[in-house]
Amino acid sequence: MCSTKVPNERTGKMNSGLISTRHQIDPKKELSRILRTDAAVKGIERKANSEKYLTLWPKAVLEALDEAIKENRWQSALKIFHLLRKQHWYEPKCKTYTKLFKVLGNCKQPDQASLLFEVMLSEGLKPTIDVYTSLIAVYGKSELLDKAFSTLEYMKSVSDCKPDVFTFTVLIRCCCKLGRFDLVKRIILEMSYLGVGCSTVTYNTIIDGYGKAGMFEEMENVLADMIEDGDSLPDVFTLNSIIGSSEMVAHEEDGELPDITTFNILILSFGKAGMYKKMSSVMDFMEKRFFSLTTVTYNIVIETFGKAGKIEKMDDVFRKMKYQGVKPNSISYCSLVNAYSKAGLVGKIDSILRQIVNSDVVLDTPFFNCIINAYGQAGDLATMKELYIQMEERKCKPDKITFATMIKTYKAHGIFDAVQELEKQMISTGENLDILLEK
Repeated sequence: MCSTKVPNERTGKMNSGLISTRHQIDPKKELSRILRTDAAVKGIERKANSEKYLTLWPKAVLEALDEAIKENRWQSALKIFHLLRKQHWYEPKCKTYTKLFKVLGNCKQPDQASLLFEVMLSEGLKPTIDVYTSLIAVYGKSELLDKAFSTLEYMKSVSDCKPDVFTFTVLIRCCCKLGRFDLVKRIILEMSYLGVGCSTVTYNTIIDGYGKAGMFEEMENVLADMIEDGDSLPDVFTLNSIIGSSEMVAHEEDGELPDITTFNILILSFGKAGMYKKMSSVMDFMEKRFFSLTTVTYNIVIETFGKAGKIEKMDDVFRKMKYQGVKPNSISYCSLVNAYSKAGLVGKIDSILRQIVNSDVVLDTPFFNCIINAYGQAGDLATMKELYIQMEERKCKPDKITFATMIKTYKAHGIFDAVQELEKQMISTGENLDILLEK
């Protein structure tokens, strides 16, 4: 018995979930209509076995065909379609054939699909991208990947029927289900060569395939590619695929869960997309599955909220980080300073400085550059200079960014003797003088 799940259309419509109250339907009349329609559909199916019905009511025939397709009754669908073609009002349409190919794919009937394609050509129809894509799906679901790829190659030879991202995604899904990940890589390379970019659905399909196969390193790499792409950001299905694969493996005795790096990448991607609730959902899942949130995890979230100007949420995460015993590093403090500076909260930057003085955190040049810039923008030149001196005490060597930041600040305040002194120091350290020419 074939599956009753029907693939989504290329441009599926999302149900809003709202029920209109403008026209109230009488339940009894609605039931009567359904019964009449059901009887008409069954009547058409019976007539499909006869050769004498040539003037049937169009609506009844088309509804019967749609019903058979919806329920994945491929034999009934083909009989009704045979009857439909005999009607005097029949007009061949690619859309009808596409629907039939989908039900044949669901029921793994590649031979019937090949015959139907020949019938379509005999009617003078020119196959569309949707037709070829549906035919590829039939062969793929029937584990006839050679035929699926042959159809794809033929599509590429048709001038106005080139495969699109939906076509490639359908083929990728079939390969994933059959565990042919070698072919998935081949398809991705071909897409790149043809200039067809991956969609979010494409990435999700591959991530889901790798996840179900327990290939977590590959799954992580695809997720990283998805984020780097920038045009196809992760969504709720990405999250569900990764969490779903983790839950599946957690029930296996020898299962190896995804590396924490995978979840960190997912948190980063949701943060970049502004999907903060999803970001929190990943963290919640990690804690429930006894993943220890690392300094890197907290740093990602702190930086995300900081860049978004969500100072209160950022502070909450930082407090939680310390409460959980996770030690902040220079990157943690740098993100906090940048966020406070952007928000004009100099007092909070002072607080960060006090915390650092009383800790054993190892500071680096990027941190000093960050906090020197913050005090410079706030006009606190004394603290800026003091921090510059502390760099030497902490054995952090100033770089081009350090000098450029301070020179720019002193110039803005008209303190040119300080500028000259910094230029001399910059030359003595061997830094490139190009930065001086720019300023």
